[in-house]
Amino acid sequence: MTELSTIVAVQGVSKRFVMHQDKSLKERMVAFATSRKHRQDFWALRDIELEIPTGSTVGLVGHNGSGKSTLLKVIGGIIQPSSGTVRRRGRLAALLELGAGFHPDLTGRENVYLNAAILGLTKAETDRYFDAIVDFSGIESFIDTQVKFYSSGMYVRLAFAVSVHVDPDLLLVDEVLAVGDEPFQRKCLAKIAEFQREGRTIVFVSHSSDQIGQLCDRVVVLDHGSMVHDGSAADGIKVLRESFEAAHSPPPRVESPDGVLTSGARIDDVRVSCSSTDLSGDFLPGGDLRVEIDYTIGSVPAGWIAGIDIETPVGQGVYRINTDGLGMSLPARPGSYSLGIDLGGNALGAGSYQLHASLVTPEGRDLDRRQPAASFSVSTEPGSVGVVHFRASADLTVG
Repeated sequence: MTELSTIVAVQGVSKRFVMHQDKSLKERMVAFATSRKHRQDFWALRDIELEIPTGSTVGLVGHNGSGKSTLLKVIGGIIQPSSGTVRRRGRLAALLELGAGFHPDLTGRENVYLNAAILGLTKAETDRYFDAIVDFSGIESFIDTQVKFYSSGMYVRLAFAVSVHVDPDLLLVDEVLAVGDEPFQRKCLAKIAEFQREGRTIVFVSHSSDQIGQLCDRVVVLDHGSMVHDGSAADGIKVLRESFEAAHSPPPRVESPDGVLTSGARIDDVRVSCSSTDLSGDFLPGGDLRVEIDYTIGSVPAGWIAGIDIETPVGQGVYRINTDGLGMSLPARPGSYSLGIDLGGNALGAGSYQLHASLVTPEGRDLDRRQPAASFSVSTEPGSVGVVHFRASADLTVG
């Protein structure tokens, strides 16, 4: 720990798991003498260096198997690294796996006291928080039922309620929040926002770019156990998407010797304009947006689709539409075309936006994609904040 302002210091951490190719314990015993030949080392983490300052919110993102959940468990002390050290201070609360820390034969009430004790609360402290925990979880009717009869959503509700009521300095949250229903997710996000205002430290794993962009002031991107990015949320989401695009690249396009596309599809150019702009060229609310996509197709399946997405720079989705949703069929005959999509009555709030364009098969497989394909800014009256714009006014009546 280099400074008092640092709550977690991860230094040179690597984690190795041993994978056995034998299918059963019996096969391992029979082939004991040759078992080393059937072992394979898997490095879930390699040489991770990470310092987390107090009061920050850090998102760990990456593709499945990238090591983000393993790193979260190492930070929480759930598993020990094969090499390197993890140092942390303050009270820790972790919500890492569905049902982790719950005994299935105990009731919800008994598990609250068990979990609270594990997290460092005395019985008197748990007595004081108990009603608030149950109220937050919303499962009061089932609090005296054995948790083995709980649904996955009920598990998450109770576990999260306990975690956020033990007064943690450091909160670790894995993707389990995705199990809860939408109202409970909103309640959880509101609690996380409250923790941020109080200066608590949060580290969480999520596959939601919207959540990452909304909550995190820092994003760490992992790829096959190694850190490939540590910086702003906007840059982290961009790095993550680039890795996804590389892993799911569209099928190769085939061109004839004279440059004519004979197979696949290609986006040639994308333009976005607005019928109402200010002197600097920023779009103004109320104007009509027009998106024009110039593209060339060779051999494509019938029923293929073109679409656009509008997002904030940190990846928060704002609007999405495609030709299928507009009831428009696109020709599959080879050639070059220009598709125009009109979005009437711009209602976007002040800020910068990115527009993505995609050409996909009827099954959703990419033919070509540009992220971003274009960008633009919207200007509104001073004091207006948000991703939507209203014609706001106010009046006052005395007496």
